[in-house]
Amino acid sequence: MSDLLALAYPWTKSLHIISVIAWMAALFYLPRLFVHHTEQAGLSGEKHDLFAMMEFKLANVIMRPAMHATWTFGLLLVFTPGIVDWTAVWPYTKAFCVILMTLFHTWLVIRMKAFQRGENHITGRQYRMMNEVPTVLLIVIVISVVVKF
Repeated sequence: MSDLLALAYPWTKSLHIISVIAWMAALFYLPRLFVHHTEQAGLSGEKHDLFAMMEFKLANVIMRPAMHATWTFGLLLVFTPGIVDWTAVWPYTKAFCVILMTLFHTWLVIRMKAFQRGENHITGRQYRMMNEVPTVLLIVIVISVVVKF
């Protein structure tokens, strides 16, 4: 099995990077949709329905599959011999941030479902602030993987 993982390494790494990019794009965009939903559409009417549909499709057609692909290809990389130095700090830093990113993803889905029910208690400004969470996590993840401290 380890020989197969080593042979597939360039493909696995490529697919991991592609899925991370798709996941991050959705994690950046969904909170922005929430800002505009909150500030321009309200919780009922045609604009609300349009935003709810856009949020639903982003979360379920792009964000969720991209997260699953990111985790799948990431775990395949972890099990590929010689890729991860478990004596270093970076794999643990990256893993912690990926878990936080997954929790942020889950929070966004919870917020999306609240909007669909016509409920929201968070302001546009708060969504703007939350939009910085994936950026900070991405910075830590990339530095961890590239610098390998």
